[in-house]
This record gives sequence, structure tokens and C-alpha cells, in this order.
Amino acid sequence: MNVKSEQPLLIALVGATAVGKTALAIELARRFQGEIISADSRQIYRKMDIGTAKPTDAEQAAARHHLLDLVEPDEAFSLATYQEHAQQTLIDIVARGRLPLLVGGTGQYLAAMLEGWSIPKVAPQPELRTQLLQQAENDGAPALYAQLAAVDPQAAARIEPTNVRRIIRALEVYYVTGQPISAQQRRQTPPYRMLTLHLSMPRADLYQRIDARVEAMMTRGLLGEVQSLQEQGYGWHLPALSSLGYVQFRPYLEGNSNLEDSVQRLKYDTHAFARRQETWFRRFSDRIMLDAQQQANAQQQAESLIIEAAYGSTAG
Repeated sequence: MNVKSEQPLLIALVGATAVGKTALAIELARRFQGEIISADSRQIYRKMDIGTAKPTDAEQAAARHHLLDLVEPDEAFSLATYQEHAQQTLIDIVARGRLPLLVGGTGQYLAAMLEGWSIPKVAPQPELRTQLLQQAENDGAPALYAQLAAVDPQAAARIEPTNVRRIIRALEVYYVTGQPISAQQRRQTPPYRMLTLHLSMPRADLYQRIDARVEAMMTRGLLGEVQSLQEQGYGWHLPALSSLGYVQFRPYLEGNSNLEDSVQRLKYDTHAFARRQETWFRRFSDRIMLDAQQQANAQQQAESLIIEAAYGSTAG
């Protein structure tokens, strides 16, 4: 059987949180001697396993996973750093004759790899970030967003006015380099072939899966995980602790809410997050949809598509 091209093949499996990406990715890794490259911006953190829905020890034993547990919750980790790690990991996987599977739901991580972003390598500026964050707290996120719109309207158009973290990063790049981040984010065709599979299901059914997973997380000890991070000195101001699955428990732990309300807030916020993810995935116009509710059919379809992409034939 002849390989279709000398260029390495990257399989991307994208989908909203809780849709079933991990299970399908493991089956595909087993079928094709593959290894999984995580594209999840929260699973990079150590000590944050339950709230990030990190693959379990059993799942990691079933298929080799990469780019998990890279940094402590208080360590900085940029998009450029992720891209460097992911690209080198892809090269290593291919060099060992195995199939790289890029799996996750973080839109920017996926786009950086699938669209060949050239990302400004500006190191985090703690003092500047603190100053900008203070401005956002004092004057509100809209004021900081207006500041970005004045110096980089193209970047502002791509960022939600409430996404303080991304607004601060865009301003940080502008103030350090003197150039808009939008002018520095060029794209070039990646040096690998890509097959993008989008695992999806109707919104109402996805919400049910999300709610069930949140309840399962609570049973596994999510509250204890959040409390442990607080006890170790990790503050709510950190990107890790202000993320989905953790910040929702702040009102409860500070005595301003009950636990039931925090759990319900986590469910609602995860629904909203899933909607934003699906919006991100639309940019990948060549993606092929898979029905997550038909698991066996989705796996069979994915396998046939991978064989076609790798060998130009559905035989084998």
C-alpha cells in the first residue's frame, strides 16, 4: 500500500467539551498506531485534573498523550509556546512512524496548528499585565476594549469585548513592540497535510452530557481539587484559577453563595463555552462532520477518512 504523499499527515479531531473526543481519539490511536497531541489550554496545568476533564490514567495508558501537565498553575504559558511544543511533538511522532492526532477544543490552539499562524513571541510582562488588569477592574472591560480598538481595530474585531485576558495580551504585544498584534499574526501553509474531523451533536443533547459530566466531576472530588489549589496559595487572579471549572466555586468558598448555585453556574457557563467553541470551529471550512450520537458509525467513518487521506484508498 503506497502512502499518498511524502508530507506527514495530521489528523485533527475537534469538538465541543463533553462531546466524546477523548474516547474516539483513543480508538483511532489504537487503530492507526497514533499518539494524541492535546489542544486544550487548561490541561497544560498540573494539579488540575478533574475540573479540566483531563484524560484519566487509564485513558493515558490506552493511548499516548502529549502536552498535558506542562506547567504549574501559576506559571505563564503562551499560545506561541503551545505552538512550538505542538509542532515539535508532531515532528517527533512522525519520526517514530506513528500518526499524530491533534485533539481538543481550544480554538486558538487548533487554529495556530491548522492555519499556520505566525505568533508574536513577546514574553509576558507581569507589571504591564497587572496595570492593565487594574484598569479593567477600575474602569470595566469595555474601557480596556476601547483602548485596544483605538490602537488595533483589526484585533479588537476578533476579540469579544468581555475577554479581558485576550484584550490584555493584544495590548501587551502592541506596547512592547510598537506594532499591532494583528499585523504580526501572519499565516503560512503548514508543512503537513491535514484531515479535520468535527465531532458534534444537537445542542440540547450536548447540554445533557455537560450536566451529567459536571455531576460526575463533583462525585470525583472537584470541590476538593479547587480547595486544594487555594490552600496551596494559587489565587483567583491566575488564568488557571479564573478558568472554567474553578472560578465558579469562588462565591461558595468565599461564603457568598451555596454549593448548589456554584454547580449550576458551572453547568450554565459550560453550555455557553460549548456554544463559543462551535462558533470557532466554523472557521475550519474543510472540516468533516461526525455524529457523536452514532458512536460506531462515527468511528467507522473516521477510520475510512483517515485511510483515504493516508493512502488514497478506502481499502485496508
